[in-house]
Parts: sequence; C-alpha cells; structure tokens
Amino acid sequence: MAIKIETVSGEAALTELILFHDRVYEYRSARWPAMLPLQLPTLMGEGPFAADRTLRAFAARDAGEIVARIVAVIDRCYQRHWNEKLGHAVMFEAMPNTREAVKAMMDEAARWLAENGAIAARAGFGLLEFPFVIDDYETLPPDISRQNPPYYHSLLKDAGFESEKGWTDYKIAVTPELIARYESALEGCRRAGFKIIPLSEIPAEKRIRDFELTWNEAFDRHWGATPFSRDEIRFLFEYFSMTGGLETSVLAYDGEEPVGALMVTPPNSAGAILKAGRVLADNEKLNFLGIGVRKQARGRGVNMAMAAYSYLRLIRNGQKYLSYTLVLDDNWPSRRTAEKLGATIWANYMVYRRNFRA
Repeated sequence: MAIKIETVSGEAALTELILFHDRVYEYRSARWPAMLPLQLPTLMGEGPFAADRTLRAFAARDAGEIVARIVAVIDRCYQRHWNEKLGHAVMFEAMPNTREAVKAMMDEAARWLAENGAIAARAGFGLLEFPFVIDDYETLPPDISRQNPPYYHSLLKDAGFESEKGWTDYKIAVTPELIARYESALEGCRRAGFKIIPLSEIPAEKRIRDFELTWNEAFDRHWGATPFSRDEIRFLFEYFSMTGGLETSVLAYDGEEPVGALMVTPPNSAGAILKAGRVLADNEKLNFLGIGVRKQARGRGVNMAMAAYSYLRLIRNGQKYLSYTLVLDDNWPSRRTAEKLGATIWANYMVYRRNFRA
C-alpha cells in the first residue's frame, strides 16, 4: 500500500503517536519508555510547555501502521529571544527502512512550518529535546537523553537535514581523589563568601523566582536555548520534588544575590525497561545535570562548587559514576569545567537543520 501522511490530533490518536516510541525501541536490551504523562498534555495544547507554542503532529502510515512520526513546532518564545524565524522538528522516531515515508512526512512538516513563517527546521534541540547520539548506541543514557538507533542519521539527511551542531557527553568515574577535589572546591567557594543552598531549603516561590532569573541570564546566549517561563520552572520543580531533585539541585548566592543555578536529578534506573538477563552497568545509572553561572560570578569557582555539592550528595547515596551531561563542542569554558571535575568524553551527539528554499 502507498505511504499515507496524516495530521494527528485528539487524545486517542496522539496517545498512539507517543507510544509508537516503544515500538521503535523494542529491539534495545535497555530502554526508556515513552514519556506519555509529559508529552500528551503538551501535544494537546495544555500545560506550561504548550504556552506560546503552536504544535502540529504528523505521522507516516504504511498498511495502517505508524512507521514514522514528527512534531513541528513554532516556538514564539525562541523566535523572540533569538530574532530568528526558526521552526523545530521534535519527537522524531521511525522504523528501519522508511526512507520514502520519512521524506514525505518531513516535507509535509516543512510545508506547515514554512506556511507559519519559519525559514528552517531544527531537529534534535528544542522543547525539552536533546540531540541525536552518533556513536554509542548501546549504553543506556540518562532518562532525558536520546537513545536513537544508528539509521536515524541517514533518514534525516535523506529528508534534507544537514549537520548543524555537535555535542559532547561527559561522564565521571568516582575515585577517592575526586571526592577530595570536590570537598576542596566546595570549601574554597564557601571561604570566598558564596553560599550553596539546595532548592529544598529555599522557600518555594523564592527558589522559583531566583532560579528563573539566574538560569535565564546564564543561558541567555547559549546556542539554541529558550528561556524558561516561571510556570515551566514550577512544573519542573514539582517533578523534582517527586524524584529527590530538590535536594540535589542548588542555587549559589553571593550575599543575597543569586549567581549560580544547578539542575541535577538523581538516577532513575528503576524506570528503565530491561530485557531478560540484562543488568545495568554502574556507568548506566546516571544523573541529569544542567549548570549555569551569571557573568559577575564566572571564573570564581562557583560552577565547580555547585557541581561538587550535588556530586558529593550523589556519592553518599552510592553513585559510582556521575554525568556532567551534554556540552556543545565549542563551549570550551564548560568543557574545561568538566575536565576539572574529572569527567571524560563517553559519547557524541548531533543537532540537525533543514533550511527551506523557495
């Protein structure tokens, strides 16, 4: 039968679209399940991550079965912040041997984005989405990271996408020497007058307000980043409260002024789906981390101290490996911080872009 490209709407159809993720990844010995509780409300235009965004979901069907999906996004917050008429193509998934289906689906999504004023589409970074892995296809990544199969790169390039930005993934093997280094970094920052405070010890509205200010200023010129709204941060902190992330995420203060923000969620390996006999290695039981420091406090050890605080807490809970998370290839200040923390490169990732032509 001919490939059919359709626009997907309604709770039942969008649920099927989201759960298609689980069909794609059934082949993996260790995988993360579809994020239905987060993605379904957003695709239905509900919740903080739908605000100021217009989304259109597309599916390619063959003999009635979904074989590929994409969600096209007009993110007005991103467009205002960067003064760029860029669209985003998120939640891409596809079965093997679907070149023609993916091309037709991406063409339809591109047409919709162009009709809504976009000049290009970015795939792999936007709306809580991280880049596509390009080398380590077997290790279970942190639950927010991509676990795509290797054939995705050919499908995307066949559909008109180009490599846009490379990323590097850092991990840390815990050693006694590193523990001593973290303790020293934390103490040195305290002697310099900074306070490192876990979010759990800061009143709810104050931590939301201070985190919003600090994070958005720190990431103001970070490539591809979109500022968080207060409602988005409130939503994330509610999730943190269920996972222990309020104890491992921190704000750094210089007096009463917030100058650094660290987002760390503990490992969620119990939520992974494993095939019979598959046992997770210690280097697959990883936290998520995001870190930012305001300009006036950069170069003064705040980044090291915040990471040290959270890492020491994770180590006390038995962590043998830690994630410094993904870093842009050309973000050398962050890459140097990773190295100071004892991190080494474990995997590489890629963001893609399709430029629209008249």
